[in-house]
Amino acid sequence: MPSRLLDAELLSGEALYRRVVLEKMTQARESVLIATANVKAMLVELKAGQFRPIADLFAQLSKRGVAVRLLHAELPSRPFREAFDKHERLTSGGMGLKICPRVHFKAVLIDGAWLYLGSANLTGAGLGAKHPNGRNFELGLVTEDFDTIDRVSALFDAVWSGAECRACRLHDLCPDPIGPGPAKRRARSSKSGIVLGKSKRFAR
Repeated sequence: MPSRLLDAELLSGEALYRRVVLEKMTQARESVLIATANVKAMLVELKAGQFRPIADLFAQLSKRGVAVRLLHAELPSRPFREAFDKHERLTSGGMGLKICPRVHFKAVLIDGAWLYLGSANLTGAGLGAKHPNGRNFELGLVTEDFDTIDRVSALFDAVWSGAECRACRLHDLCPDPIGPGPAKRRARSSKSGIVLGKSKRFAR
């Protein structure tokens, strides 16, 4: 593919939290798509001086009619699951969660028109409200470039729909396969006993 100029802004540290979460995610009108390796109960300043778990923000977005989808590689932390389960709107299908062990790209796509792409996971030390001297050293690009958004959206949709499961060599090890795996393979049951999202994800 030929190279071309990309109109983007490079952000780091606390600026990622301010721009991605406070300025863009909280103001979403149609959709919030998140890809992350790790998910923790990161805190968000929803009101001045009041910090709440990110699940509270997801519930607010869902109530406003915003489609929220979270694609992640590992089982979310226990505090995140506990915060999530407190919102009937989320547990009854108001938010979609799907797990894929191969997901390692970190992206936040807002309303299909604005994109964060970088190193930060959906954690307090990554994108959450944490003291500047205690958070991770993170970098990320934010852009409205249509071609970049289309390519990231295509990857997100391919994983979300289960299209990538058909040829995945890790399908047998996946704790909760989204789609059918390669022929003559059977998915193993989750050793943890936790099957995430069977009643919480969007219809397959």
